[in-house]
Amino acid sequence: MTRTVPGPTDHVVVVGAGLSGLSAALHLLGAGRRVTIVERDDHPGGRAGRLDLEGPSGTYRVDTGPTVLTMPELLDEALSAVGDSLADRLDLIRLDPAYRARFADGSTIDVHTDGAAMEAEVRRACGPAAAAGYAKLRHWLTRLYDAEIDRFIGANFDSPFDLLTPDLARLAALGGFGRLGPKVARLVPDERLQRIFSFQALYAGVPPHRALGAYGVIAYMDTVAGVFFPRGGMRAVGRALADAAVAAGARIVYGRSVTGLERRAGRVTAVRHAGDKDGDTERLACDAVVLTPDLPVVHRLLGRRPHRAVALRYSPSAVVLHAGTTRPRPEPAHHTISFGTAWERTFSEIIDQGRLMSDPSLLITRPTASDPGLAPPDRDLLFVLAPCPNTDVAPLDWPRLGPAYRDELLAVLESRGFTGLSGDIEVSRLVTPADWAADGLAAGTPFSAAHTFAQTGPFRPRNLVRGLDNVVLAGCGTTPGVGIPPVLISGRLAAERIAGTHAAPRRPGRDRRVPTPA
Repeated sequence: MTRTVPGPTDHVVVVGAGLSGLSAALHLLGAGRRVTIVERDDHPGGRAGRLDLEGPSGTYRVDTGPTVLTMPELLDEALSAVGDSLADRLDLIRLDPAYRARFADGSTIDVHTDGAAMEAEVRRACGPAAAAGYAKLRHWLTRLYDAEIDRFIGANFDSPFDLLTPDLARLAALGGFGRLGPKVARLVPDERLQRIFSFQALYAGVPPHRALGAYGVIAYMDTVAGVFFPRGGMRAVGRALADAAVAAGARIVYGRSVTGLERRAGRVTAVRHAGDKDGDTERLACDAVVLTPDLPVVHRLLGRRPHRAVALRYSPSAVVLHAGTTRPRPEPAHHTISFGTAWERTFSEIIDQGRLMSDPSLLITRPTASDPGLAPPDRDLLFVLAPCPNTDVAPLDWPRLGPAYRDELLAVLESRGFTGLSGDIEVSRLVTPADWAADGLAAGTPFSAAHTFAQTGPFRPRNLVRGLDNVVLAGCGTTPGVGIPPVLISGRLAAERIAGTHAAPRRPGRDRRVPTPA
């Protein structure tokens, strides 16, 4: 039995209407709790935020956070907790290809999540031996996911000893505690395929050659389970969950920042919050609290940070350019990964040396490829993400450096075939680590604590708070980690700490609500 919150838990206050907080709220509502959500912004979504850029041609509807949606069955799980459904709340498009990978030698590989289609693509681009290797890699990623999802990703831990189950031996036998990069390389010797199936480790905060094999599960989600896009943009996800929560009886208070926690006898008895504009403070009595902000904000509210033998290490950050262009650019797919020639050197530069990439690999997302309504007629919307050092590793002068780096990124894209892009941009917004830091994110990174071995599973910051019996954490800084699927799971795990209930995760392909490719 895992630990749960003792005493009354009738009224739960959730701090933050991000995806983890909304997931927690829905599971708590389904378990019969009364829920109030306090959100500092005027809309739901948290890091999956929104920005409307006004250009000469009209409005560009920008997603400011994650652009890649995987494992939509976890959304349906949260909605199902209150008798709602994914099909009723979101119009999801399954992307095919999930990604288009472009390489420095001019070659391209479309990443299909259908096994037969991807095997044919690998055979075309890399040859029959590589296709056979891909089939083995896909099988390994699937077995890895099956070994991890319930026990290691979808469960609460009270002690490292909770790992001592037959699943641990199964994961070890699969190579989950070896290194991801070398394992992928043994199965697919073509370096282009190695990049496609291991670059995801960067968002977990570690280079592929040092990442645990267990983090191949992220590649599984991206390249096997499927990549999706909600019509209306990623902002539609937070709105769907919030609307379902309100319909099920939750109260959401927008435009209010939590300023303090009232305590008595080892419990939080009330949450104090203030309006960002008028500064008035209100008191909200509660029986339990779910805290979802980034860890520095959580520690400030708690008045202390937990003691750790080794300080938390944070993931790399990113520079993001949002750009509205005066003409559609059909050459990028919905998601395009533009790889430079450099590979391991890239990770060393941004993680170890605190330098900008000298030969960058970039993620270009073109949401208007799937939903043209996100931009004015005959216009396009682009999102360009460049991984970079976080502010702990490199406290760079981003207000000065940012505009020059924007121009450098556009020059790189021009050299890689995105000709005329600079002249086509009619409105843009640049987001740097300084902006992430100003938003309260530790080390100026949206990817939170890195998934090193010492910050994985039971070694990651716990979702229980020592000394406060009725406070639970959710979000990417706690278990299980970073990304939309983990934060949705973190919300469920927080709810389980309070309500003691459990809903088993659904498997891809077993949920009739997951759409087929558009």
